[in-house]
Amino acid sequence: MEAAEPSERGGAAGCKRIYWIGGSKGGVGKSMVAMATIDVLRKRGEDVFLLDSDGSNPDCWKAYREHVPTELTDLDRGDGWIHLINVCEAQKERTVVINTAARNNGAVTQFGSTLDGALEELGRQLVALWVINRQRDSVELLKEFMEAMPRAEVHVVRNGYFGDERQFELYGSSKVRAEVESRGGKSVTFPGLADRVADDLYTKRLAIAVAAQSLPVGNRAELGRWRGEVQRVLGEVLG
Repeated sequence: MEAAEPSERGGAAGCKRIYWIGGSKGGVGKSMVAMATIDVLRKRGEDVFLLDSDGSNPDCWKAYREHVPTELTDLDRGDGWIHLINVCEAQKERTVVINTAARNNGAVTQFGSTLDGALEELGRQLVALWVINRQRDSVELLKEFMEAMPRAEVHVVRNGYFGDERQFELYGSSKVRAEVESRGGKSVTFPGLADRVADDLYTKRLAIAVAAQSLPVGNRAELGRWRGEVQRVLGEVLG
């Protein structure tokens, strides 16, 4: 297992965060945002634990299972949420990143209060990075998430693969955006990555740091550009 890079920034008062990478239906880019989050956190020197609930297509787990401690869990069932909380307790010295599956949205309404109610005892802060495309369900499901987990710090990540900020007009003019930002959340645009490089990450199951060392030089150059943009954008919401 790789050692993390030297720390550039520690956690707030020793409190390790839980990062919830959520969104609407499949295809909005949650796995890529989860991988990028792990990459940025590790570059800061944070010790990361990955919990991936996308058992049918665990791209993030496959890419990082040899580089960070990780588990698969089922968040469609109440037992999975109990396990999630127990993992956060057992991994108290690590920052936890949860990559969720599209189908977990219904379970959030049913079981989200289980995690929300345990945060104080865990001594953890839950930070949600809600990944959206330009469709309505991205916004509607975010509202449901915020109702189910009122203690969460919520930031919205517009996936730039689907267009620039101006093209996310539905979210930009929504009451949900106003509520997110009134609670101190931010709305940021995640940079797009060239398809051929993104395809390499997915098809070869590569961690981003590994891809930065092993891809052809042109692909590495594009990945380096993208990593710099990602670090700047996610730096606004990762604390």
